[in-house]
Amino acid sequence: MDNLSMTGAAGTTRIEGVMAAISERIAGRSLVPGARLPSVRSFAKTMQVSVSTVVEAYERLAAEGVIRSRPGSGFYVCGPLPPLSLCETGAKSGRNVDPLWISRQSLEVGDDALKPGCGWLPPSWLPQAALRKAMRTLARGDIGVLANYGTPRGLPPLRQLLARRLGEHGINVSPDQIMLTESGTQAIDLLCRFLLEPGDTVVVDDPCYFNFHALLRAHRAKVVSVPFTPTGPDVELFGQVLERYKPRLYITNSAIHNPTGAALSPVTAHRLLKLADASGLIIIEDDIFADFEQVPAPRLAAYDGLDRVIHIGSFSKTLSASIRCGFIAAKPEWIDDLVDLKVASSFSCGQLSAELVYLALKDGSYRKHVEALRVRLAKAMVEVSARLEALGITPWLKPHAGMFLWCRLPEGLDAADLARACLAEGVILAPGNVFSLSETAGRFMRFNVAQSADPRIFDVLEASMRKLRAIRKDAAASGLTAAQRFTGDTSIS
Repeated sequence: MDNLSMTGAAGTTRIEGVMAAISERIAGRSLVPGARLPSVRSFAKTMQVSVSTVVEAYERLAAEGVIRSRPGSGFYVCGPLPPLSLCETGAKSGRNVDPLWISRQSLEVGDDALKPGCGWLPPSWLPQAALRKAMRTLARGDIGVLANYGTPRGLPPLRQLLARRLGEHGINVSPDQIMLTESGTQAIDLLCRFLLEPGDTVVVDDPCYFNFHALLRAHRAKVVSVPFTPTGPDVELFGQVLERYKPRLYITNSAIHNPTGAALSPVTAHRLLKLADASGLIIIEDDIFADFEQVPAPRLAAYDGLDRVIHIGSFSKTLSASIRCGFIAAKPEWIDDLVDLKVASSFSCGQLSAELVYLALKDGSYRKHVEALRVRLAKAMVEVSARLEALGITPWLKPHAGMFLWCRLPEGLDAADLARACLAEGVILAPGNVFSLSETAGRFMRFNVAQSADPRIFDVLEASMRKLRAIRKDAAASGLTAAQRFTGDTSIS
């Protein structure tokens, strides 16, 4: 409970702030039915409020039936639990910078919306002809493919093809060590169910793919982060985290890192694996951007031989996000248990999706598509970088491949404020603190170069930045924050 903090919205009283802090932890499962709340005095110290404030907050929560008093013992959480609310489990820095909110905005708007903050390619960049050909082939084929369940491990020919593809990256694996999933996200979800107990600690990069945060919260894991550098995680700090927190898992991207676009160096990879071996750490290596690479980066699974590294991937970025198909590659005894877990939770694989992916991948046109895609992304990377730099938005590094630019905003601008302003003009952005567990990326923004071709994006960015600078200047004169001026909240706390 030492991590509780005042998280009420601007304008709330201190009593309401204490009540909100307790209610959020109950909604997020940090406090479960029967759990004892901190003593009034200790909680007053934690929240930096008076004892009388905490007493009143506890009494109000008791009156609402959220907690109950046991004379001589303290206050305890009542049951039953409310439904799990993922947006209540993280820092309350505004719904507009919540990862689930950004995902929902990007998914729910129409295809004509401007989405430089989303994480996928435009439909026109995907191999439409190959997909249509594969669908026609399946439509004329065996009705069982269209109607039956798939095998628990997944389509054998696709697993054989995947084993050959992984071998190209030095990952020696048999088809029986590969299990198909509905997506890369489902692969991580299954692995978390398989490997974690509530309260286990998981390490992530800072910054990292924001859905890692949300998914781990859903599994009630304790998440800690390590700063990410241009060659991988800070190995010295990584070792300190292992020693202090004794984590069960580390989840990261191999090859092209999301959101930074950086690549793991061989030296960092070797040092990471030495630390993992010494501490018993298991690593989940998400290789979803493998086909974007110009020159292959090191794979932890190749160095480790799939001993304590689990390798996952999918084809949503290069083939189709609509055809849900991913995979897990792991040591045989883990795959056997994961197959049982998959049968229990989703019964089997989507055979139709697997067949479509197989037909598309074995067609020689896929390699040509990927080669052309790399060239197109490299060109877009140069063009979008130049347009952003003209606005004073500078890349943290120049990625060798991929679709993401991790950029620093000009001094004095906050990414969350800029996201709000641009959203009002129909442009969806991805502000930095969504990716940062420590919330130290307030001046950073991730841009998808494939989704940034429309010049209106840069017109909106320029106008919004100019507006925010004016608001900031005006706010400084009036004693309000820029966010308060922008949102119309004139309460001063």
